[in-house]
Order: sequence, then C-alpha cells, then structure tokens
Amino acid sequence: MTTAARLEAFLEMMSAERGASDNTLAAYARDLDDAAAFLGGRLAEAGADDIRAFLDDVAARGFAATSQARKLSALRQFFRFLYAEGLRADDPTATVDAPRKERPLPKTMREDAVSKLLARAETEKREVEGDARARAAACRLHALTETLYATGLRVSELVALPVTVARRAERFFIVRGKGGKERVVPLSHNAKAALAEWLDVRATLPGAGESPFLFPSSSEDGHLSRQVFARELKALAARAGVPAAKVSPHVLRHAFASHLLQNGADLRAVQQLLGHSDISTTQIYTHVLENRLAETVARHHPLAD
Repeated sequence: MTTAARLEAFLEMMSAERGASDNTLAAYARDLDDAAAFLGGRLAEAGADDIRAFLDDVAARGFAATSQARKLSALRQFFRFLYAEGLRADDPTATVDAPRKERPLPKTMREDAVSKLLARAETEKREVEGDARARAAACRLHALTETLYATGLRVSELVALPVTVARRAERFFIVRGKGGKERVVPLSHNAKAALAEWLDVRATLPGAGESPFLFPSSSEDGHLSRQVFARELKALAARAGVPAAKVSPHVLRHAFASHLLQNGADLRAVQQLLGHSDISTTQIYTHVLENRLAETVARHHPLAD
C-alpha cells in the first residue's frame, strides 16, 4: 500500500467515522502533503527522527509554534490510524515533543510616551475653566492616570479604591487583590498631589460624600467602571499624540513594571508590587528588557550587523 493510498484511507476515515469538515480535511491533507514532500514520499515509513527533522524544517521556514503544533497533530492522527489498522507496528510521534508555544510579551510604553500622557492630563486639568463638570472629569482622569502609573494596580483594583486611600498621610496603602491577598502599594508625590486635588473636586459632587469609593459613580457597582476609564484613557492618548491603539490601563500597568526593572528594581520587589503569586509571571518583563538591550546593541555597537 503506497503512502498516497494510506493518506487517502486516513482522510476517508476522518470524514466517515469522525465527521471531519471539508476545511478540516483540507488542512490535514496540506500538512501531511507537506511532510511527505519533505521526506521524499517516505512519510508512511518515517521514524521519530524524521518527524523531528520535519518540524525543525517547519520552524526554520518561519512557521509559528501554533502552526508547528498543528502539523504535529496531523501527523499524530495519521500514524495512530496506521497503527490501529495494523499498517505500522509503532507510532513514531509518540516520543516527539510538541513545540513550546512562546508566551506573548506584554505590551508596554516608553517612558517618554508615559510622560507625554501624564503631562497632557495635567495640562487639560489646568486649562479647564468655567465648566465644573468638565473640570471634575479632567481632575479625575489625571488622578486615575497618575495613580495607575505610580502603583501598577490592576484596573479593577484602581477604580474600586476606597476614598480613605487619598486621605492617608503616608505614601503607601494596602490593596486587596486577586484571591483576597493584600499587598503594600506605594504612592508617588505626583500621584498624591493629583489625588489631593481630586478629593477637593470630589467633595463638590452631588452624593459623592456618602460614597465609600474614591472614584464614585452612579453605576451598579457604585464606582467608576473599567470600561469608562479605558475609553477616557485612549481619548487622552490620542490628544497627547500617543497612538491610542497601543494604550490601555493594562499597558500602563506593564509600563510601571518594565520601567521599574529597567531602572534597576529587584524582580522580587516588582513581583510583590504587582501582586503576582508566582515569580514566573513577573519574569516575562525581563524578556522585554532583554529585547530592548538587544535592539540597543544592534543599533549602536560598531560591529553589529
């Protein structure tokens, strides 16, 4: 039985017994034809080393880890079929490890972009005159943005902060994060000043005095929603000349972490500030720095390609 005949029998089984769609069958056929072409038509007789060599070739051609894994999956299905039908005495894919999917790097912002964002928020707050509602919105946005970048809070933690945070004299506060875990969070001088100004404005808002939240709202939760803040932040970025598509509360949290590490902070300290239970979650930021260092060397070293 030729390899082509075995491939045809496999696809017929996938269609008849497993109800695979035409698109799925076409995808299997493409991936298996690719492997057969690489192995010179010896796909049905391939060993584990042949399969690994094919996957190495797929990676060298620039296919993502997800595409490599899909091709290996097609091969597994094919060889399991051959084994089940007695057409092979073994399954060569049994000892082949799936390609590791790289964890996507977090999006972040350069320090100068964050500075532009904060400067624009403060400028808009200073320039609003005569319109109490507009001034309140500008003061709130400035306080939110300064506090987010100063603390690295999750956006859900930020919008639900109690008003007592801004009334404290200390330059730190305790926040309850995921899983009810508490952690100490610092406040910069600029953030404290922005919050103090927001408190003055907040005191003039109807009903705000009875709210336990720092950023009260008439929403069901009683505080500003994450979606509203995210929308306002993107609009602020556009006005500041920063690409709005690249700005979000989560990106500012990432900027907080990566800028700390970039300026010499200890990884364990950043882990505690972010509220990560596992250090491996925080280590993703070291890859951001490694990439930047590599780019710097490539751009400035006299012997770089």
